[in-house]
Amino acid sequence: MRVWCGLHKTFARFEQGFYRRGVAVQFTILGSGSAGNCAYLETNETRLLIDAGFSPRQIRMRLARIGRAPETLHGILITHEHTDHIAGLAGLAGKLGLPVYCNRATAEEILRVCESSLDFRLFVTGSAFEIGDVVVESFAVPHDAQDPVGFVLRTASGSVAFATDLGHFTRLVGERVRKARVLVLETNHDVRMLQECPHRPWSLKQRILSRHGHLSNDAAADGLEQVLTEELQHLYLAHLSRDCNRPELALSVIRGRIDQLGARHIEVTVTRQDEPSPTLVL
Repeated sequence: MRVWCGLHKTFARFEQGFYRRGVAVQFTILGSGSAGNCAYLETNETRLLIDAGFSPRQIRMRLARIGRAPETLHGILITHEHTDHIAGLAGLAGKLGLPVYCNRATAEEILRVCESSLDFRLFVTGSAFEIGDVVVESFAVPHDAQDPVGFVLRTASGSVAFATDLGHFTRLVGERVRKARVLVLETNHDVRMLQECPHRPWSLKQRILSRHGHLSNDAAADGLEQVLTEELQHLYLAHLSRDCNRPELALSVIRGRIDQLGARHIEVTVTRQDEPSPTLVL
């Protein structure tokens, strides 16, 4: 395991140099939900996965659906060590020798359950670093993992932000994702459906509802209200519970809040567990 400290060049150079190229950026949620999470970002120079929560076979199949293969990846970013975010990591990164970008606490937890030797590139939570032409900013999120993070991926066509697996929407999260063009936001559950769910023990319900659990539809709408700007154009509703939410319910709550705020310029997509969302070209 080695500490990787990518040189963080100034954003002035980033904007002056990369924005002139007019490079198209492609972004695909390969799948998101309680049983697995994985996204793909492609720029002119860089191809990344954000989390690897499906089996290696599933990740390969889902990449193939958009004409891509794991062998062309430049690395995998990991938000935290829960199985629905790292299930395919060892079989993919270990076999192909792909760099794995995470913080030290997350790496230590991965090593505790993973037998493969992985090429960890460690960052300090809150720091920024570069992978090719992508500037990656990390920030802390409140979740019941060792040192969970969200990401803002700054590209030539705008920023893509991830705010999933968090129990409440903190001021820090709002500050970090506010200028994003694309936001992946957790809408995990409907509170009433969770409370009445016969398949979840009360201890699990308490964990999900805690300030280090998961965002409900209403909590996500409240968080979204804090960061709505003209810059935000695409919103993905992510990590929906199979038992305690419904896509139409999450969409109704978020759409209702967006309409109240008059922000109808935002395109909303509800992610699915079983198949990739349509590829977004920025």
